[in-house]
Amino acid sequence: MSNDSAPNVSARRTGRAETLPRLRRHPHHRIVIVGGGSAGISVAARLRRAGEDDVALVDPSLWHYYQPLWTLVGAGVVPVERSRRLQAEVVPQGVAWVRDAVVEIDPHARMVVTAGGTRLGYDVLVLCPGLELAVDMVPGLAEALSSPSATTNYTAELAPKTAELVRRLRGGRAVFCAPGSPIKCPGAPQKAAYLACDHWGRRGVLGDVEVTYATGAGGIFGVPEFARVLEGVVERYGIRTRFSTELVEVDAQHRTATFETANAEGTTRSIVDYDLLWVAPPQRAPAVVRESPLGGPGAYGWVPVDRSSLRHVTHPEVFSLGDVCDAPTSKTGAAIRSQAPVVVANVLATLRGREPAARYDGYAACPFTTARGKMLLAEFDYSLTPHPTLPFVDTTRERYDMWLLKRYGLPAFYWHGMLRGLG
Repeated sequence: MSNDSAPNVSARRTGRAETLPRLRRHPHHRIVIVGGGSAGISVAARLRRAGEDDVALVDPSLWHYYQPLWTLVGAGVVPVERSRRLQAEVVPQGVAWVRDAVVEIDPHARMVVTAGGTRLGYDVLVLCPGLELAVDMVPGLAEALSSPSATTNYTAELAPKTAELVRRLRGGRAVFCAPGSPIKCPGAPQKAAYLACDHWGRRGVLGDVEVTYATGAGGIFGVPEFARVLEGVVERYGIRTRFSTELVEVDAQHRTATFETANAEGTTRSIVDYDLLWVAPPQRAPAVVRESPLGGPGAYGWVPVDRSSLRHVTHPEVFSLGDVCDAPTSKTGAAIRSQAPVVVANVLATLRGREPAARYDGYAACPFTTARGKMLLAEFDYSLTPHPTLPFVDTTRERYDMWLLKRYGLPAFYWHGMLRGLG
C-alpha cells in the first residue's frame, strides 16, 4: 500500500527526519531496492549487516506501517497510530534513501527511473514494492468504501471505520468477503468476521446479526489441520459460508452486493442486501511493475520468480520477494521474514559471480485471531502441511498465549528485530 509521497530526496541515512540532500542525477549502485515496506527494509538491513556499503532504497513514503496490526485496529483493540513510525526512523544507517516513486524499470539497461527524473543504475535489483488495492476491478466498490456502511482493514484510513461500524451494528445483515485471487494476509477477512462476531456475542446481539462470509476460495483454509479448527469457529458463531463466490458489483446507494458463484453448470448470480459490508479488495502488482518487462502476464502482473531462489525467471540480476512476487505461498509478513535471508544470500552470491544456492521452502504463517483473547497460529510451507516453529507449543488450537504474541510479541519483534535484519 502506498503511503504519503514527497519530492525526490535522498542521502546516506543520518537518523534524522529533516530534508535530505539530493542524489546525483545518474548514480549507479551495486544494489538497488525498490520498495521500503517490510521486505525492502529487512533486505536493506541484512545487506548492511553483511558489509554491503553501496545500497540504495527507493520509496516515497513518509510513514512505515506494521500492517498486521490493522486487524486489531479494526477490532477496536489498538489505535491506528500504534501501527506506524516515520520511514526515516526505520531506513537502515548507511543506506541511500531515494525518497521518490519509481515510474519506470528498464532491466535491459539495468536502470530504474523515479518520478523526479533520477535514473538509478544497478548491478542487482531487488524488487519488493508491495501491491496495490484494485478497487476498480469491482464496479461500485470505491463508492461503497466511501459510504457509511462498507469498510475494509486493508488501509490505515479505513481500519478504524471497521471498529466503528461493528460497534454501531445491533442487528441486520453483515457480509464479509474476499476474492479468490491472491491477496496480502488472506486470513484477514476471516479475522475481521470472527472479531466482529466476538464483539456482537459479548454485547448479546450476535443472534440478531446474520453473518455471511463469502470467498472466491474453494474452502475455509488450504491446510486441513487448521481448516478443521476454523470450521469449528465458523459453527460457533453461526456464520454462513459461501465458497467459490466472488464479489462482482456493489450498489452503495441501495446497500446491495452482487456475487457470482462457480458451480458445475457455470456461474450463478445473486444479490445480497447488507447493513455492514466488509471487503478485501482484489489486489495486484503496482502498474510500474505490471507494465514493465519484469511483470508477469494477466491482470495481476505478479513478478515471476523461481520459487526456491526468488530470482527472476528471465533476468538473473533481479530478485523479488514479498507481496509482489508470484511465489506460490501466502503473502504474509512471516513469509517475508523467511524470504529476506534467502534473497540477501543469493544477491551476494550473484555479485560475486556465483550461482545462488540459498533456498526458500515456502514458509508462511497466518495468525488467525478467532476472538478477543484467542488466536490460532497457522504455519505451513509449500507442501501445505503444518510447519511449526515454536517448540513445545501446540499451534493447532486456539490459544490465549498466541493472542499475546499477536498483540505484543510480533509487533515488538517487527520493529526491533525484523526491520533491523535480526531474527
